[in-house]
Amino acid sequence: MNLLLDAENAGFFEKLRDRFVNCFIEDDRWKYLANGLAVTMKITLGAVVIGVILGFLVAAIRATHDKTGKLRILNFLANIYLTVIRGTPVVVQLLIVYFVILAPLGVDEILVAILAFGINSGAYVAEIVRAGIMSVDNGQFEAGRSLGFNYVQTMWYVILPQAFKNILPALCNEFIVLLKETSVSGYIALQDLTKGGYIIVGRTFDAFMPLISVAIIYLVIVVILTKLVALLERRLRNSEH
Repeated sequence: MNLLLDAENAGFFEKLRDRFVNCFIEDDRWKYLANGLAVTMKITLGAVVIGVILGFLVAAIRATHDKTGKLRILNFLANIYLTVIRGTPVVVQLLIVYFVILAPLGVDEILVAILAFGINSGAYVAEIVRAGIMSVDNGQFEAGRSLGFNYVQTMWYVILPQAFKNILPALCNEFIVLLKETSVSGYIALQDLTKGGYIIVGRTFDAFMPLISVAIIYLVIVVILTKLVALLERRLRNSEH
């Protein structure tokens, strides 16, 4: 019986090894995942930059309107932007940006993805930042004005540093979500990490190894980022004591 089980186990591991070799070693198919991971990281980092800039700008407009009643037209446009972006799927936004707006101009697919995901992320970053700004006590505004700062200086030197400290963990979590959302980049013929796994499946007709590997890579990245966010939260809590 033991010999039979040993033989079955040996056969199982031998088949597993053959599938691994077929999926990743032959024809250097592992490069599809490596190149796809590089594309995914480029899109994510680029979208993070656009999302932060756009999000802080929209948040400043909305917070200024809420506190002073000014910038009504810009606040109206900001509300339309937030409603449209948060009310439609990110994959639809990606397709519209690519096929309707930028594809006729011959724009590179990676740049299209960065713009689409950055615009999408900016809407969520804006609400996170606005919530952080509104959570700062109004007395801080009064204190800044009493020091001779104007509204912009008070916002920049007094309010935003406090708000940023409060919202930083939420921002980091938004960027983790953004990383996973880039998995739909294949809809515009981009060879990201997920698309790299699909290509290997098409070459080998073996879905298990490539797709499990893609899932593991995403999981490892997310776990690392989650640990970094938890470490950041602990440091922020310690700095308050």
